[in-house]
Amino acid sequence: MSFKIVKKQFDVVIIGSGGAGLMSALSCLESGIKNIAIISKVLPSSSHTVSAKGGINAALGNSEEDDWKWHAFDTIKGADYLADVDAVELLCRNAPSAILDLEKMGVVFSRDDAGKIAQRAYGGQTSNFGKGKIAKRACYSKDKTGHTILHSLHEQSLKKGVKFFSEFFVTDLLITKEGCHGCLAVDMNAGEIVIFESSLVILATGGYSQIYQNTTSSLICTGDGSALVFKEGLPLQDMEFVQFHPTGIFGYGFLITEAARGEGAYLLNSEGKRFMENYAPNMMELASRDVISQAMAREIYEGRGCGENGNYLHLDLRHMSDEVLDSKLPGVIELVKNFSRKNKEKLDVKKDLIPVAPSAHYTMGGIATNLDCMVVGVNEKEIAGLMAIGETACVSVHGANRLGCNSLLDLIVFGKISGQKAPEKIAQKFKNNAEKIAAEKIENLQKIFDRNTAESTSGANIFDLKNKLQELNEKNLGVFRNQNLLTNHLNQLEKISEKFQKIALKNKSLSWNDELVSYLELENLLLNSWATALAAINRKESRGAHYRSDFEKRDDENFLCHSLVRLKSSLKKLTQNELEFMTRRVRVESDILELNLVPQIRKY
Repeated sequence: MSFKIVKKQFDVVIIGSGGAGLMSALSCLESGIKNIAIISKVLPSSSHTVSAKGGINAALGNSEEDDWKWHAFDTIKGADYLADVDAVELLCRNAPSAILDLEKMGVVFSRDDAGKIAQRAYGGQTSNFGKGKIAKRACYSKDKTGHTILHSLHEQSLKKGVKFFSEFFVTDLLITKEGCHGCLAVDMNAGEIVIFESSLVILATGGYSQIYQNTTSSLICTGDGSALVFKEGLPLQDMEFVQFHPTGIFGYGFLITEAARGEGAYLLNSEGKRFMENYAPNMMELASRDVISQAMAREIYEGRGCGENGNYLHLDLRHMSDEVLDSKLPGVIELVKNFSRKNKEKLDVKKDLIPVAPSAHYTMGGIATNLDCMVVGVNEKEIAGLMAIGETACVSVHGANRLGCNSLLDLIVFGKISGQKAPEKIAQKFKNNAEKIAAEKIENLQKIFDRNTAESTSGANIFDLKNKLQELNEKNLGVFRNQNLLTNHLNQLEKISEKFQKIALKNKSLSWNDELVSYLELENLLLNSWATALAAINRKESRGAHYRSDFEKRDDENFLCHSLVRLKSSLKKLTQNELEFMTRRVRVESDILELNLVPQIRKY
């Protein structure tokens, strides 16, 4: 078959239409850049940002005294000291102005009795550099904060003339030694290959939590941006750090927002005890997420899980008032009603205990970037014309564990910075290089279609392989890890990769080819799985969300560093020998005395 190929030119191309991508586009407009395109495989309203429920952090001090430096302290501590301090300072210092920006763009936040933006408690948040009480720092819009923010930003982007290319699947970046010249995408509606030539590409494609079977993330979270960069031989950073949210609905993974615990919900084991008093006696259910998830996994492992198989725990909201549930957590009520069952009967949060278990939720690792949002190589040199922001990027503000409500803040703060920096970072004007670079990428895509189904010896099915991959990641790369599990996992990944590279597509069309999309997403999941597993087996310590049962203690002498994984050659033979592991120092110095933290055991 021969493809119809078209070309489009823009000053800036943003891949991803979630909160980070939309904020970046609006910031680029403010910086004077007018010719902007947003490319996405889904409609903006279906981007994963809509699922963020509980809030967005900012030290506004509306409820009680607060300070952005206290917020930074909590973020560094929560990150298990692996976050870069200068990046954390940038995030937390800009948080109050980010809230103001959102208000100006029409985001409707919930209000307190005095008419100020309401703020509530969230996990790992304290006052006075950890010496004070639990801080109320999360601004929110009931329990649909991400939904409210995304729709407001989308409306502003439409109003200001940003061009949207929705339902386009980006297959490749167009990179040479000079830098990035654009990207290649499949227009699923028209059935065409589109070469997007641009002076700057900004990746805002979200995380890779779909490498797991049990996840709170939507089906679109297949690590597309990190895979695009990985394929080009550029490094991914801190990929082993995958956050498991404590309260995914058992059997489904759907998220019960941390706001429920912020408003007073309890976690109970099979004995009816609030077991967090044994793990975090001061903050209990509002300790950081990695601490709670690991505590839950231990309760289940030691035989105090609930249910016939003892493989979940209970979330108790029964003691909470109707006013709090109905006005602040209406989404939780609806979610439980739709997806929680006992003996086929729907559960009611006002009467019933809710079965929950840790679910893969957020990926701290991703594309290595600097403070200007520029993608960097192994030597920390900027890749001209290429930025990354949001969950697909690793700047690193979250380190080994992200605090709740810092994710939306990350999108807004670094989305704005990317647009502010864009005019000076634009790499080149149109040189007609994109078509030359795209030719090889198009030829590789052609080879996938040219595989003869009758000659395919793998016997592999895309969906069977995806299920197998997710099952293996769940088993070997879950809350607990060890050398035997990870060694076996890498061997299994080689087998899956070998089968994947023999898959032949039955549907030979580009137009609405779900089989092609599934194939490309599986490739991205596989690449992210490789990077995560290699980083995990090489980090022989426990830190934040990465827990090694054979190395239970944190090792600051050898592993107070970022991990880097890169692909040495090509995708044709994806094995352990084709991957390279390296480390990079963590930036821990600060001009603020209280933020020069000495790593210690985290107590909540």
